[in-house]
Parts: sequence; C-alpha cells; structure tokens
Amino acid sequence: MPTNILMPALSPTMEEGTLTKWHVKEGDEVKSGDVIAEIETDKATMEVEAVDEGRIGKILVAEGTEGVAVNKPIAILLEEGEEAGDMKDLPAARKPEKKEEPAKALPQATSPASPPPSKGEVKGKEGGRIFASPLARRIAEQQGIDLSAVTGSGPHGRIVKTDLEGAPKSAPAKQTAGAVTQGPMPSVDPRAFYAEGTYEEVPLDGMRKTIARRLAQSMQEIPHFYLTVDCELDELLQARKKLNEEAGEGVKLSVNDFLIRAAALALVKVPDANVSFAGNALLKHKSADVGIAVALDGGLITPIIRGAEKKGLAEISNEAKALAERARNKKLKPNEYEGGSFSISNLGMFGIKHFTAVINPPQAAILAVGKGEQRPVVKNGKLEIANVMTVTMSCDHRAIDGALGARFLEAFRSFVEYPARMLL
Repeated sequence: MPTNILMPALSPTMEEGTLTKWHVKEGDEVKSGDVIAEIETDKATMEVEAVDEGRIGKILVAEGTEGVAVNKPIAILLEEGEEAGDMKDLPAARKPEKKEEPAKALPQATSPASPPPSKGEVKGKEGGRIFASPLARRIAEQQGIDLSAVTGSGPHGRIVKTDLEGAPKSAPAKQTAGAVTQGPMPSVDPRAFYAEGTYEEVPLDGMRKTIARRLAQSMQEIPHFYLTVDCELDELLQARKKLNEEAGEGVKLSVNDFLIRAAALALVKVPDANVSFAGNALLKHKSADVGIAVALDGGLITPIIRGAEKKGLAEISNEAKALAERARNKKLKPNEYEGGSFSISNLGMFGIKHFTAVINPPQAAILAVGKGEQRPVVKNGKLEIANVMTVTMSCDHRAIDGALGARFLEAFRSFVEYPARMLL
C-alpha cells in the first residue's frame, strides 16, 4: 500500500523546518539511501535519504515551503505494482505561502448575534477576529496570554507558537512606552519610541529566533558568574611559529588551536569542571568536547570538537577549519553542534580586549577570549613587556563554584603559558 514519507526530526529539539529542495519528482524510482530532498533547520541544511524503495507517487509539500511540522507527510511512496489511482483521500499539495504584513484585527459590524469563532480563530476584546494556530491557542490558554496583544508572524497574520515567546500575560491590546508585563522582566515595545517610516522592520529568521530564545533562557535560568585571568603568550607564540615553519603543507596552526587543546587538557586535569547541570544530578563528562563559536551571517553556531583531549594540534586545527567551513555553508549535522561540555568564544581578532559570553546550554561554562597584545608586566621586581591575553570564564553556579572555576583557569593558564606541558 502507499507509504507516507514524513518530515524527519533532524535533531532532538526540531519541531519544524523548511523543505528547501526536492531531488526527485513524481514518477521517479528511488532506492533506500537515495537523497530525495534537502531540509533547512534553524542551524543547518541537511539531506534527507529514502528509507524504502519504490516510486514517488505524489509530492505533498512544494520546494520552499516553510514551517513544515515534524512527522507531517511530505510525499507518497508507491510500492512495485501500485499506481497513482491507489492513492485515495490525499491532502492537496502544500505550496509555499507568500508572507504578508500581519493583518490587523478589524471590528465587526454590529449585528444581533455573531457566529462563534471557527477553529484556529479567537475573538479580540473589541470583537475583531484574531487568527491563531491550535497549538498557539492552547499555549496561550495555559499561560494566560492575551492573544489580542500578540502580533502574528504566520501567513495572513496568523499567530503561531513562536509569537508567544516572551509575550505578556493578560496585557492590554497594545503596549505603549512604560508598559510592564506581569512577568519577572519589564517589557516595552520599541516601536512606541519611533515614528513610523523612521525605521525598517526586518523579520527574524529561524536562526535569530532560536538564538534569542536560547540565550534569553540561558540568562534567565542559569545563574552566571565570571572569573577573569591574564595569560602570557610569549612562549605559545614562539612554539606556534616554530611548529608552523616545520609543519607539512596544509598545516597552519592558529592561537585558537592551542587554546582548544589547553581547555581540553584543563578539563581532564580538573574533571569536576567538565559537567552539565541536570536538575537533580550533575553529568560528569568522560571526554572534553570543546565547542568553538563561529560567526555566521545573521547569527552564530558552536560546532564541537569531540574528544579534543585525545587530539594533537594539527588534527584540532584541520577539524576546526572543516567545521567552521561547513557551519558557514549551513551543512553541519546536529551531532556536530549539539551537546558538548565546554565552549570557547574568541573575539581577539576583532580587537576586543575583554568581554563576557553567555553559557550555551546544556554546557556549564564558556571561555571568552580577548586580544593578545603587548602589556607591561612585573617580573622579579622589574618592569618588562610581554604579550598578554585576557580570558573570562562564565560559569553555571549550579554546577561550578568559584574555587572550582579558579582551579580550571589555573590549569588552563599553565598550559597556555608553558605549552610544552601539552605534550605530557
């Protein structure tokens, strides 16, 4: 009998995605393992393979369609001997919907009686219709959110789940400057401060929405504290120069490669810092999986070097470059950027001397690396010049205490300032 090809869940947190491209058309024969489509999530674009053999009987979701829910049928696969006529009661093919400006709720004309709202529709305070998805209505009901105060980003102004993130509870229909939600944090609509026509409103893409949601959640739920230390780089820079001169073709070590290995070895030396907070337990990781923040157009992603403590500098360098390239092309697989036990964010190449970074859940720490520069230092009672770099560690206080974080930074600095220790 005909088999549904479903929208796959490409990561544990994926709820929907964009079907960017079909590699097959109706009538094509496919075998198990054949690439049939490309799906774009908020972080990457991935290929989808057929799990069965057969013939594509009907494509239900067209290329370019956004917001396709996980496990929703996207095509029909026919077995040998089956014909298109065997497919009955199939839904019409879903085509990409052109995004329009959010529709404003219009007051209804006065009448003796108004019909009840249809499914996916609720009534505004002034009788205007407000369109919302069933999931959005359920969430609003559970969390006490006034849908009349929410602007929908879906087709024709329809309110969807993502529009409810950070939405005020029981708020007036339109917020003005100084309006405060009933939540723990004040919230005002920036549009209230600017006249129409003085700004361009750019809708958030999937990546920016995810970044906004995850990092806001991180700052709200994770008690951050920060530890800062200066590291001298002179010996590391000399070692890097000599190794690059002697390395084979195609190998060029960066300072960041040394820092990744130093962080991994420090996690091994101080294993109590290589943890994740899991509510009623701490997860002590058996390997040092170090993420490296990579800037993308409109966002960032943190691909992970797994088992970095077991890899040499050349291997770390090559893997980091390959991961960064795939990240910029949105070709990373979920297992290449999800999880991890520690992260490094380096803004030194932009001239930033010192900053703090937001912890990337489920990790418990991230290291913010500043610019290495010549600074005056005191050695043996004498003033000298040395190359110095400032690093700041953001710690989850639920999992890492101040003394533990200090021990990690002490170990990290020892590897950076005397890189020969990395060979032991």
